[in-house]
Parts: sequence; C-alpha cells; structure tokens
Amino acid sequence: MLSMREANVPVKRGLGAPPSPTGHNGSVDAAAADLMAGVGWNEPAQAVEYLDRIAGLPPRAQGEAVFRDALPERPRSVLDLGCGDGRLAALVLDARPSITRAVAIDRSPPMLERAAERFGLDDRVRVIRWDLNDSIRAFGTFDLVVSGFAIHHLEDERKQRLFAEVARQLEPGGWFFNLEVTKSSTPALHQHFLEAIGRTEDDPEDRLVSAETQAEWMHDAGLTDVHCRWRWRGFALLAGRGRSR
Repeated sequence: MLSMREANVPVKRGLGAPPSPTGHNGSVDAAAADLMAGVGWNEPAQAVEYLDRIAGLPPRAQGEAVFRDALPERPRSVLDLGCGDGRLAALVLDARPSITRAVAIDRSPPMLERAAERFGLDDRVRVIRWDLNDSIRAFGTFDLVVSGFAIHHLEDERKQRLFAEVARQLEPGGWFFNLEVTKSSTPALHQHFLEAIGRTEDDPEDRLVSAETQAEWMHDAGLTDVHCRWRWRGFALLAGRGRSR
C-alpha cells in the first residue's frame, strides 16, 4: 500500500491513481503545492524553462532513439522514476503496446500537471507525486524501470540505495534504463557540454557522477549486464538487467 505522502495529479479522470490525502480528486494536492511553491522544481517557471530548452535537443532525441531500440519485446509494466512531463513513459507506451500498467512518479507539481495532461484518459497510467528520496518499494515489481534526467539530483548515497531498490523490484530478467546527466572527465569538457545544451551553469540541485561510477554502483546493487549503451558529452544511457530468481 502506498503511504499517505502520495499526492495524485488527476487533472482528467481515468489516470487510475488512488484518492489523495485530502480525500478528493483534483489537481496537485493544494496544501503541499502551497508549501513548496517557489522552491526549485516546484516553481512553474523553472519547469517550463527546462522543458522548452531540452525538448528539442538533438542529442536527447538520439539517446531516446537508442533507448527505444533497446527495450525488451513485450514488457507488461513500467515504472518511470522522476517522470517530469511523462515524455519517457509515453515513449515506452508508444513503442511497446504490450504495456498494461505504467506508474509515473515525480515530486514536481508543475511537471506532474504536464504528465497528467499528456496521458489524459489512458487507464494504463497512474501519475503520482513522490519524492525519489523516499523508498520506491511500495510500488511493487515491474518488467521495466526507467528514468530520464532525474536521478542526478539525488545525493550519492541515495542514488546507490535507489539502484538497490530497482534491482529488487525488477521482475526476473527485467531491465533498468537510466538516461542521465553525468559528470564530465574535466571541468573544461563539462563547460563545453553546458554550452552545447544552452546552459551557463549547473542546476543547484545537480549531484553529478561519472557514467563509469554509476555503472559500478548498479552492478554492486545487484543488476547484471550493466553497460553504458549510449553517450554524448555529459549525457549517457546506462542499462542493467534484473537477476533471474
């Protein structure tokens, strides 16, 4: 059962999310949104700026194309960690119509509003407010766990615990794909990367780690066949498979 910290974002009916802590369906939980307003990703202006800037980046499209091609043939369920506006989950649903259950979680009310609008009346999808600093065990097991440009906001210790949770919650042979912002090998290369994606500095919440280190953490967490499937400057697609039980 999900904890009462969960907040729903059903701007349209049919998202399949359970009742909110306030006991009614509506937009993002009002009390929580008011409390967090103006703080980082809870600020609508930051969410809009990010979506406008990154949506059309050719390298992102390249990474997503590799991700799409790497998906297993007939997954039935997917969990999207830090779903943002739902772009990655939507890509999975489009590429693999075998999916019957999709859970998309994020802590940013503006992003979740966008995700809820994207999925509309699709009753396969639940859009849920959830902080990735909290355990994801309550969501159960999945054939696929995916994440796009989200986990790098977590502290390193939490990244490693999250990878271990993912490994435990993958169905036997399931896959974890993490399309991520990673640490460049030198400050100069990182500055070139920032310029290439239209930034002058990192987000204050960024906690960047190299792709190599993250691959080691994923292996240590219990994932197998861990590898970097695609890379462009500070972007990387990391993949790992759940162990057979």
